[in-house]
Amino acid sequence: MTKHRDGYVQLGPVRTWFADTGEGSEPGAPVVLMHPGGVDSTALDVTTASLASAFRVYTPERRGHGRTANVSPMTFAAMASDMIEFLENVVGGPARLAGCSDGAVVALLVALQRPDLVDRLACVAGVFHRDGWGGGVSDGADRSEFARDLDDMHRSAPALAANDLAELAVRTLVMIGDDDEVSIEHAAEFYRSVPVAELAIVPGTSHGLLVEKPALCNAILLDFLTHDPVQTFAPIRRI
Repeated sequence: MTKHRDGYVQLGPVRTWFADTGEGSEPGAPVVLMHPGGVDSTALDVTTASLASAFRVYTPERRGHGRTANVSPMTFAAMASDMIEFLENVVGGPARLAGCSDGAVVALLVALQRPDLVDRLACVAGVFHRDGWGGGVSDGADRSEFARDLDDMHRSAPALAANDLAELAVRTLVMIGDDDEVSIEHAAEFYRSVPVAELAIVPGTSHGLLVEKPALCNAILLDFLTHDPVQTFAPIRRI
């Protein structure tokens, strides 16, 4: 895994840390990988290493996470605005977005607001509405200011409806573990509500599916990010 650079970029009021990794043998847009909430980009090192075998991969750390300062407001909307600016000013154009948990929510908001900047969208263990969390996102054990900010964010957002997802103009992968904090019912509604979507439920995994079964998850992600949809023999939803 070759690292081109790492450091900071000013995105509005937020001095944002990111790394730029991989040689990018695949043609077209690079990948921007968005980490879960409450951790930093190193939580997805095993995913970054796999994707960097095929793509140039950017791994920004959002406000309040890792090496990026906790700048108010701590909201999904603010983070999506940061990532739009990151795509415009650092990536310099469209990218394939892959996000996990909170990172999936941010990636989804970016794709809804700026489909021109999103080539493909992989939402791993993420929700479109806060009611989709089955539990465990916020247990209240950590009483730091950062933890309280995350708690507040999760109590109020995201709050998209199924008809909002109908406006998504980007090919999308919805991916969860079969014992995920995201309910299977919510993931199915997510999948059914997006015009061009694919669904993956990884067996024997939880909310940490990307590190619990990295080989299987990486294979699914790479297949989605590198290949066009196949012609299916007996489609029901995709005609």
